[in-house]
Amino acid sequence: MDTSAIVNSAEFTSEQKEYLQGFFAGVAQRGLAPFVGHTADGRITSDPNQAAESLWFNTPVEDLAREERWKHEQDPFSLWDKLLQYANRNEPPTDDDRFRIKYFGLFYVAPAQDSFMLRLRIPGGILFTHQLRGLAQMAEEWGSGRADLTTRSNLQIREFQPKDIVRVLNRLQSLGMTSRGAGADNIRNITASPTTGLDPQELLDVAPLADAMQAYISNSPDMYLLPRKFNIAFDNGGAISVVADTNDIGFIAVEVRGDQSVPAGVYFRVLLCGITGHRQFATDCGLLLRPDQTVAVAAAMVRVFTQHGDRTDRKEARLKYLVDQWGVEKFLSETEKLLAFPLIHVPASECEPRRPIDRAGHIGVHAQAQPGLYYIGVSVPVGQLPVSQMKALADIADRYGSGELRLTVWQNLLIPNISGEYLEAAREALVAAGLNYTASTVLSGTIACTGSQGCRFAASDTKTHAVALARQLDKNFPLLDQPINLHVTGCSHSCAQHYVGDVGLMGVKVGGEEGYQVLLGGGTDQQQGIARELIPAIKFSDLPPVMDRLFQAYIGKRNSDESFLDFTRRHDLEALKAFCVHEEN
Repeated sequence: MDTSAIVNSAEFTSEQKEYLQGFFAGVAQRGLAPFVGHTADGRITSDPNQAAESLWFNTPVEDLAREERWKHEQDPFSLWDKLLQYANRNEPPTDDDRFRIKYFGLFYVAPAQDSFMLRLRIPGGILFTHQLRGLAQMAEEWGSGRADLTTRSNLQIREFQPKDIVRVLNRLQSLGMTSRGAGADNIRNITASPTTGLDPQELLDVAPLADAMQAYISNSPDMYLLPRKFNIAFDNGGAISVVADTNDIGFIAVEVRGDQSVPAGVYFRVLLCGITGHRQFATDCGLLLRPDQTVAVAAAMVRVFTQHGDRTDRKEARLKYLVDQWGVEKFLSETEKLLAFPLIHVPASECEPRRPIDRAGHIGVHAQAQPGLYYIGVSVPVGQLPVSQMKALADIADRYGSGELRLTVWQNLLIPNISGEYLEAAREALVAAGLNYTASTVLSGTIACTGSQGCRFAASDTKTHAVALARQLDKNFPLLDQPINLHVTGCSHSCAQHYVGDVGLMGVKVGGEEGYQVLLGGGTDQQQGIARELIPAIKFSDLPPVMDRLFQAYIGKRNSDESFLDFTRRHDLEALKAFCVHEEN
């Protein structure tokens, strides 16, 4: 079939023709020639001088960023033969293949570690016990002996040698799991409220939407053609947030009551362009969607981004920059052209306000919507979960729950569906396994990126430092009675989202030593705000006493039950800095 005849058909508008040209250009690079009448080497035409040969998504090949050229030269998913070669030779990949292999969820992380890290896809963060046991076996046989829980309700396993990467991918498939598209320029793990389907306060169970979004991605080749990574979240409107405002697209369940411009019911507001590493939250774009429209709209938005996103400058290739260039109105207009239904613009004022969020709802024992059932939120400090505890959690979830676990964006997990009669036994089993479900105030709210132990970009050992600092603060201030979030990230990529923590630390070098930039007052959702810089750079060895003095000021000067977040926002930076200074007697 001649694709040029398809594209130039009078049945299509100019915008549709432009989209199809880009789509078929991508298809050509994806090696799907037998289905669209391409030549054997994947070209649309046998004439090598055609313009289509020198363009990649309407961008001249010579102008492409390095990673885009690598994608243009070889479809990452056609790399299986090379994966077999690397495994058979037990050797690391070349630089270009190092990037392409990320499309399989495998990251070669040298020089931090001379090995691969595997990142999974766990839509909605819902994990089953047979899967957790299988992952534990992989980590024990071939990896580091532990899993790392992430801030996208996901899981990573580290220290796989090249000789084992094919075994790892095959074992993962046998568990009914995948890592396809978990890295590089892809849609990352689809997140959902961790208590969805369990929360007495929720408006809608969004787990089916997270699953549907993942199924659409898995079965749509063009969903893997993005110019940069992309995050999508579904929030059920309940007691535990999924921090949807930090995503490229955030769907938040809302309720419409009474006589409005749409019938009463549960809908979704759409937030766009969250990228907190660049100090920007996702904002409401004015749309109101039925639940059955969300996946189609997300797919259409991804396709617009794929076709028009910047492929020349990696630093300005995220969705934010396309929308900054176009404006929201044009972006929504282009999205609507790819949909079979019109977009409905409804002001947020017609929707009920979002229900209150419980910042500590992911830790401890909580009643579910189902009578007589409970979930236990288990603290996993900075997400590090040894194999022994992975196996213990699977046993506990089988024995006292329903064989299911839920991962959260706070690097911890929940065990749901525990009958009241088994609660005490489940708690005792967790303690016996060395796990805590009543973690102290700071440690239970601490998250940290991989840090210098496993990432070449990190300037500091974030996980070690985060745990040490949190434990010191909990020891010195046992009377803290409100949650405090400590976010520790190793570099400006902000994988631990340091800009939205009550306390945010970003790794920097100070006189050749590991140190941090210190920020205060960040928050999401109803407490949304970008943290302010308190200290531009301080050695980690000098940081604990500074934080002690700041917390002492909080305990002594707060108003009644004022939270640490409200306290830091109430004071200007000069006052906060003064609290941190040691006063000589």
